[in-house]
Amino acid sequence: MAKAATKSQRPKKPAKGKGEIKLASAAFEDKDLLVRPSNARLGWGSDAVAEMLRRLDLRYIALVPGSSYRGLHDSLVNYLGNRDPKMLVCLHEEHTVSIAHGYAKVTEKPMAVAVHSGVGLMHATMAIYNMWCARLPVVILGATGPGDAEIRRPWIDWIHTAKDQGALIRNYSKWDDEPRSVPAAVESMLRAHQIASTYPYGPTYVCLDVALQEEEIKAEIRFQDVARFTPGLPPSPAPEAVEQAAKWLVDAKKPVILMGRVSRNLDDWDARVALAEALGAVVLTDMKTAAAFPTYHPLHPVEPRFRPSGEVTAILKQADVVLSLDWIDLKGQYLQTLGKDDPITAKIINVSMDRYLHNGWSMDYYGLPAADLPIVSAPDALVKELLPAVRRLRGDAPAPAKWPPRKGKPPGEPGDSGMMVLRDLALVLREFIEPRDVTIANYSLGWPADTVNFKHPLDYVGFDSGGGVGSGPGNGIGAALALKDSGRMTISVVGDGDFMMACNAYWTAAHMEIPMIVVVANNRSYYNDVAHQERMAVVRDRPVENKFIGQEMDNPPIDLVAIAKAQGLDGERVETSRDFAAALLRAEAAFNKGRAYVIDAGVNVKGDYARGEHTAGRKD
Repeated sequence: MAKAATKSQRPKKPAKGKGEIKLASAAFEDKDLLVRPSNARLGWGSDAVAEMLRRLDLRYIALVPGSSYRGLHDSLVNYLGNRDPKMLVCLHEEHTVSIAHGYAKVTEKPMAVAVHSGVGLMHATMAIYNMWCARLPVVILGATGPGDAEIRRPWIDWIHTAKDQGALIRNYSKWDDEPRSVPAAVESMLRAHQIASTYPYGPTYVCLDVALQEEEIKAEIRFQDVARFTPGLPPSPAPEAVEQAAKWLVDAKKPVILMGRVSRNLDDWDARVALAEALGAVVLTDMKTAAAFPTYHPLHPVEPRFRPSGEVTAILKQADVVLSLDWIDLKGQYLQTLGKDDPITAKIINVSMDRYLHNGWSMDYYGLPAADLPIVSAPDALVKELLPAVRRLRGDAPAPAKWPPRKGKPPGEPGDSGMMVLRDLALVLREFIEPRDVTIANYSLGWPADTVNFKHPLDYVGFDSGGGVGSGPGNGIGAALALKDSGRMTISVVGDGDFMMACNAYWTAAHMEIPMIVVVANNRSYYNDVAHQERMAVVRDRPVENKFIGQEMDNPPIDLVAIAKAQGLDGERVETSRDFAAALLRAEAAFNKGRAYVIDAGVNVKGDYARGEHTAGRKD
């Protein structure tokens, strides 16, 4: 019978390269393990699954307990000792995956997740879809009641057993399996990790039969050397494509680089900056994706936006060569910029591997973009090859800028009296962030993008991608977990609707002592839909004043601070810019003590409207 691997037998972790963050250790002080197990030999099917989790260096497993994987739960506690992976107990299955999402946004590496039967998987589906749209990795373990009907318990095992449970998420996951033996389960885990971690990333799912988990192991289980099953490096572009792209870009009079889904690695960030400077190309970025380029660089003339602005339109109309680095919705960018009937005169170089994930169920593949030079490669792999090719053609010195430099107008000052509008909130937060190393785990919708200043690839880790409400709390917790002990502060800016849909996720942050600052931009309404109702009223010539009806979360107002404190967090309510600035300092003190802190920041959306800062019906 196989024994657990000793420390010397387990694969060594790869050395950290320049720019990689120090991942938080899973070796928390374990307050929960009351009795050290005396029978920690590898003896049951679920022990083998747990052993593979450890060998894959999956440091955490987020879960909601469930009887369908009671065997695995026992193995995590009494075989592994609740370490490597460490269990993150959650209060809803959607939170388990959204925490893994936030973790992957920072690390680009998978966490493990366990969800109970079909009912837990159904709870988790929205968060899995978010990860699919974000192209991020996670290894999800599920379970089903006994496949053998003869051993099912009456009632409960029947409603928790499915013939093809993976079908629930097959349209928005990379791979799923339901192994029929313990050796098959071990291999399935290895494959799930490899596929999830292969670029372009995505979720994988392994469903474990209850009977398989609880089967006693009577023969030796052979564990493969995981070092021989790595995902491998993303493919590099064809040399002839690199040379063609370099020639077009060097010869271009008005080159543009669209930086989309790119890596969090600092070396890759530096290479992207060097490429833009070598070409004198203008760079555009997007708030839907993570920080990709320094926002105040002279070659970055327009703040990142969710939708194109008039300035972006002017740039793309002048462009003669456009390099798209996995830009989200490249065709839609041009439709919004040029209109349906205007021809695209620029040569388009489209660098993406996204087509490998498209399956026809979800339209997250967007419109089919035309490209004069399609390059099937990871974007940063292309940049690594393209930069020396450009320098061979025109030398090592930076090229003269081929566009007017960024004017860099200051974003202004917050108001000093009365309830804040969203812009006041953003300006105060910007001032707080400037002298600190801060990772923004998420921004609320409508954030004034001209107030951001990204100087590092971890300054902002992107939107939830699937566009559902309720992902913000989990994403923030996952990012903060990944950054624990890294020297960076995690701030999560969520809307009040986002907070309320998943507020009990913060109990996990309190329980696991994950420090973070949560800022709730609280306008006491579903304001994104207020804007839509305004648009409908304008188009149909109906009273705009009624746009708040059926949208407000007021009368009575929800006490968000009381809810946060009920989960074990500290917090306070503020309404003015001055009070918000002071609250951020108190939140920082709590963060430095290893605690999470919630600031309920009152936002006057009717003030936004009066000051012309709403966005309803506006193309930009």
